[in-house]
Amino acid sequence: MATLTVSAEDEKRVKALGFLSNKGTDNFSGRIITINGKITAAQHKCIAEAAELFGNGIVTFTTRLTVEVQGIPYDKIEDFRAYIAKEGLVTGGTGSKVRPIVSCKGTTCQYGLIDTFELSEEIHHRFFEGYSSVRLPHKFKIAVGGCPNNCVKPDLNDLGIIGQRIPNFDEDSCNGCKKCSIEKACPVGAAKVQDGILNIDKAVCNNCGRCIGNCHFDAIEDGVQGYKIYIGGRWGKKVAQGKALGKIFKDKEEALNVIEKAILFYREQGKTGERFSQTIDRVGFDKVEALLLSDELLERKQEILDADLHMTGGATC
Repeated sequence: MATLTVSAEDEKRVKALGFLSNKGTDNFSGRIITINGKITAAQHKCIAEAAELFGNGIVTFTTRLTVEVQGIPYDKIEDFRAYIAKEGLVTGGTGSKVRPIVSCKGTTCQYGLIDTFELSEEIHHRFFEGYSSVRLPHKFKIAVGGCPNNCVKPDLNDLGIIGQRIPNFDEDSCNGCKKCSIEKACPVGAAKVQDGILNIDKAVCNNCGRCIGNCHFDAIEDGVQGYKIYIGGRWGKKVAQGKALGKIFKDKEEALNVIEKAILFYREQGKTGERFSQTIDRVGFDKVEALLLSDELLERKQEILDADLHMTGGATC
């Protein structure tokens, strides 16, 4: 077995920069942040060159849509960081704080209801970067999905956003057709013709938007764009299913404010080492939801950020 020369202190120091030890060696994998899984051709080329110049030539992709270059010697870490910086790339994504944002492909997908790349980039700058120095009880993961297909599993993240398209049903235009094209188009069985009129069960409808434009008599020609927010999801050694807030947010800024309030709540009321789902369970979902729908946390934002909390942090991976 090779003799390891990098100290535990130095290993911890570079981990905070996004360099994770390659087990049993003095080499590291440099974790490059992609904002939301999207990089340019020039950035792609730069990463490949850096992998050959400073690593072992292997590039891997993480579940958080970051890129890792393997086999970087400890004494080449700063050279590696300087090289990728030429294309605006940085390393990071570790620690007890907001983690890199995960996004699906959004409106390039036939089912996409919102521009997930645009939204996730805004979340990246506002919360991943803007809150990079804010210590939390544990890691805090955010995912943005473009539709209820949930490809990036928003409800298994600490906070998840799912794009919505709330159908505008014009009852006066409905002819109550025996073979209703809306009923046929609905993938969850929420739309049914009853007593000569189309009925959409709001308790079943997931606002996927598949019904919009399918009526031959223009009963559902458009819909309102919205954002459904889940809180308290977790995947890992202990799994927790996130729970949706009762409100569908039709204003993007309001949805972004809910994210900020969730982070502030977690920082203030979470115990060090406790995941967000555990904090919600301890405090109670109804109380947490009420706080997230009020402005109290934002009004005390600076007080919460200035508090001497979670200086150790609970994230070990």
